[in-house]
Amino acid sequence: MLYKTQGIVLHSLPYKDVYTILHIYTKDFGRVSYMVARKRGKRSSVSQALFMPLSVLDLEVEHQNKRDIQRIKEVYLAFSASSFQLDPVKNVLALFLSEVLFRVVKDTQPDERMYAFLTDSVRILDSVEQGLANFHVAFLLNLLHYLGIFPNVEHPRDALYFDMLNGIFVCQQPTHPYYLQPAETVVFQRLLKMSYENMSLYAFSRQDRVRILHRIFEYYQLHLPDFKEIRSLQILQSLFD
Repeated sequence: MLYKTQGIVLHSLPYKDVYTILHIYTKDFGRVSYMVARKRGKRSSVSQALFMPLSVLDLEVEHQNKRDIQRIKEVYLAFSASSFQLDPVKNVLALFLSEVLFRVVKDTQPDERMYAFLTDSVRILDSVEQGLANFHVAFLLNLLHYLGIFPNVEHPRDALYFDMLNGIFVCQQPTHPYYLQPAETVVFQRLLKMSYENMSLYAFSRQDRVRILHRIFEYYQLHLPDFKEIRSLQILQSLFD
């Protein structure tokens, strides 16, 4: 049966020279793997630009419950994020964020809130000019809401430590090794207030931003056991001074 939906490209993989396997987070079906024929030459009806990381697509798809890989009948760009191709920094950010999403978004059930957050994020990244160096930090922290692992921000005034394992701020040093020292805890409290609207107000050195990213990914790994190394992280870390 054919359905019309919309989706965001998380990952693409060539298959047997004539096909591409697309991992897409869709509005109506959650995460789905699709196969699409890659036609070559001037008559090609499927542009490779459609398969770029974070492309937002309008889809006509075939779904069968017992099939692991579904088929795409028609595909068009729903939104042209042209700056991703023109701006090398945004291009790397799109690659990085799509790799993160490919690793963490596993749910095959639809989530309208998650989908709205992701499409809004793509549009903002395409248009943003100020605070670009902090976009991925704001994205990773806000994504925690939709993954259901955002820290509990209610805490005693004299809380000195952030317990990363339990996602809470505490007064006493935890007995396990997964916590932030008081100085890092103060920074993390500020970071949890970061949004796309205020991210330009946060100033970090490259070294500070690298340290922050490593801590954020440590938190992801503690709460998402299947979370693997992000290969594009090293490229991203070299971009911003």
